[in-house]
Amino acid sequence: MLGGTTEASELAQVLAEAQIDAIFSYAGRTFSPLPQPLLTRVGGFGGVAGLQAWLQANSITHVVDATHPFAAQMSANAVHACVAASLPLLAFEREAWQAQSGDKWQHVANIEAAVAALPAEPSRVFLAIGKQNLLPFARCPQHAYLLRLVDAPHDLPLSHAQVVIARGPFTVSGDKTLLQAHGTTHVVAKNAGGSGAQAKLCAARALGLKVILIDRPIIPTRNTTSKVAQVIAWLASHGAGTGNTERGE
Repeated sequence: MLGGTTEASELAQVLAEAQIDAIFSYAGRTFSPLPQPLLTRVGGFGGVAGLQAWLQANSITHVVDATHPFAAQMSANAVHACVAASLPLLAFEREAWQAQSGDKWQHVANIEAAVAALPAEPSRVFLAIGKQNLLPFARCPQHAYLLRLVDAPHDLPLSHAQVVIARGPFTVSGDKTLLQAHGTTHVVAKNAGGSGAQAKLCAARALGLKVILIDRPIIPTRNTTSKVAQVIAWLASHGAGTGNTERGE
């Protein structure tokens, strides 16, 4: 399983309890990833060829892609590697968020479009996009940025930024307090979906804040589900057996 999301951790627990032999793979971008009840590996594979070679060397029979919906390169690599290795692949992906009454959303295609959508006048912006895509926002130094990260950053490309270190899932009341405390006027977020990070959008709705929402990237066609039970059913239908799953610490 290619993991890293809250849903991936939930699936890992179910796989372990069902004694389905599985390996949980982290990309390695977080310094202290959550421990899993499965054998765990951390790090990249070296592109499509590297992933294909690893799958075959480790006698993998099924692949579940439970990475973040914006991990487009990894997901695309998984599609191509599984085709090359003749392995079945299922994407376990959160459903995208949908606007509700009271939302002030502006949909944009990518990070660059999100930067362009910010107002010209100085504003207070909650960048809820992780630490990998901050540099483009340095072109708008007039804004005060609020960042919420899992790990403390070593070097920030933004001159006017405050950092909150926290790991989700978050609550609506907590996010309302956070946004109000920092005088936030705009929220920039990726349409990641799921419940673990949705609180900021509910808080923005309650506070009447504008949200710049980045649409999901395009990924090659693959089988997809958003339900744990359907993943287990898919594994069973493709002949995945059970055994003595090696437990992580």
